[in-house]
Amino acid sequence: MTKQALYDAHHAVDLAFHEALKDGDPKRVKALALKLHALVHPACVSGGSEKTMADYVAGYMLAGHQNDLVPRQPWQTDLHYAGTDRVPLVWQLWHTARIEDLVSNFLLADRDQIFNDGWQKKIGAVITDTGNALEPEEAIEFGKAIRPEALWDYMIEVGTNTRKIIAEIPDDELFTMVPEEQVMRIYEAGGVTSDLRSVWLLVFWGRLTRAGMLETPMTNHYMMHLPPCLDNLPIISA
Repeated sequence: MTKQALYDAHHAVDLAFHEALKDGDPKRVKALALKLHALVHPACVSGGSEKTMADYVAGYMLAGHQNDLVPRQPWQTDLHYAGTDRVPLVWQLWHTARIEDLVSNFLLADRDQIFNDGWQKKIGAVITDTGNALEPEEAIEFGKAIRPEALWDYMIEVGTNTRKIIAEIPDDELFTMVPEEQVMRIYEAGGVTSDLRSVWLLVFWGRLTRAGMLETPMTNHYMMHLPPCLDNLPIISA
């Protein structure tokens, strides 16, 4: 498998997903969201047999490359909302999994997140938030403390849980927004900090419908963070 083949497969499903969003068909939107989700998560999360982008990146992390530095995302837009534009590879996987955990549970399912004190200790994370506002040296120190195997386990649990949540969203709620108090639970749980570069996420998520959350961050958010790893490290051929 090549990077381009992985990207092309995602692009084809993403086009169909956006057409479904325009058509307003909730069952088709959820079905395609699950297909997109499978493409950007480890294959074991969806029961797939072929390696995904996440498998290749996580495999490289587990092979001892968790602290290899990569661009935070493939373009400079909105990086004024970030503490640093280069991060350890492991930051990318933490950041995407934490956001998915927060949004899928607090917002889509209106229940507690998976992450807790036990997970934090197991992973070795010095923060509980998404890491958006970490300065360059802070991001590097964060990466050094992470236990990759534990982060992998967390990624699997978060992804598996999200697939159940997506399937269970009532059709008549898919194109509606969540109450403000649900959004604020993310702040109360330490999912974001009071730093502007972190707390702006609450405004962003609070303006989305549940269907919008299936796009960002459940699926396409990963396409901001996996390609910089694949494109800037010797993980897989072009």
